[in-house]
Amino acid sequence: MTRPIAPVTLAATLLFAILPLSGARAQGERLTIQPRPVEDLKAVFATVESVHETLARTRIGGTIADLKVKEGDKVTMGQIVAVVRDAKLPLQLAALDARIQALQAQQHQAELELDRARQLRASGTGTQQRLDDAQAALDVARAQIAAMKAERAVVDQQLREGEVFAPANGRILQVKVIDGAVVMPGEPVASIATETYVLRLHLPERHARFMHEGDPVLVGDRGLALVTPPGGEAAQEPKSLDLKRGTVRQVYPEMASGQVVADATVTGLGDFFVGERVRVYVATGTREAFVIPPDFVLRRFGTDFVRLADGTEAPVQVGGPIPKVGDQPGGIEVLSGLKPGDVIVRPEDT
Repeated sequence: MTRPIAPVTLAATLLFAILPLSGARAQGERLTIQPRPVEDLKAVFATVESVHETLARTRIGGTIADLKVKEGDKVTMGQIVAVVRDAKLPLQLAALDARIQALQAQQHQAELELDRARQLRASGTGTQQRLDDAQAALDVARAQIAAMKAERAVVDQQLREGEVFAPANGRILQVKVIDGAVVMPGEPVASIATETYVLRLHLPERHARFMHEGDPVLVGDRGLALVTPPGGEAAQEPKSLDLKRGTVRQVYPEMASGQVVADATVTGLGDFFVGERVRVYVATGTREAFVIPPDFVLRRFGTDFVRLADGTEAPVQVGGPIPKVGDQPGGIEVLSGLKPGDVIVRPEDT
């Protein structure tokens, strides 16, 4: 037989059940609504570009014998990109070596003639003219050998110039030849993007007056969708709104197709593809707005609510996400439903 619960016991039980709820409401995280300045950001697409693009060119004509790079490889200044071979140069070196050996034999003969002429002149049986002729023949042979060695050095330098070097540090964008291809002097072998990368922005003409050198820009990660439907699922993922900060380094004075072109510097662009499109936020002014953390918003039956400190719920209209900028935390903008001084709490705290 079940004993009835006394009124005092029932009241005590209800009191102990209510106390934890009241403590959570009193100690839960609260937020006082106050407007704060928010940069009016415009989302645009920018492309990753290299500040300078250079070409690795051949210095002699010939055939590509060894291609050492491919698209996407990183190279350093002076690194061998390809080797060009000209079959005529080794033959010219061999011919010059043979001519040098012949001239060296002539020089040896001229030295013997000079020694004989000196001996005859010393004994009185030889003439001074013969001694002078022998000395001149030896000088001519030495000069011819020196000229031939200089000519051989020119051919040897041409043979070494078959190595095509990278003119700067960077990344290979295009390889314009293949192994076995015939190239002419000065023909490009590969195009190289230097290691200095920028974001090239194209903004409408009406925003030209807002762009200045040194202005900050916010850059998203690769494939990051920053524009989301109001109150959508992205409001539950505030971490996706932590953006990189960059700086406008140059605003070009000439417009193209009604757009102003500007370059922005951002760290870490070396990991992107050259020409890759990245979403960028550019500040076009400042306004006052209510910004709250996304987890303060309670969505029910297609309507957004926030819970006030007195336990009531107020319907609100939320806008897009506000990215984190410097010390200012990110969140979601509330367009209507709240006024300055309202105190809200997290839904789970109540």
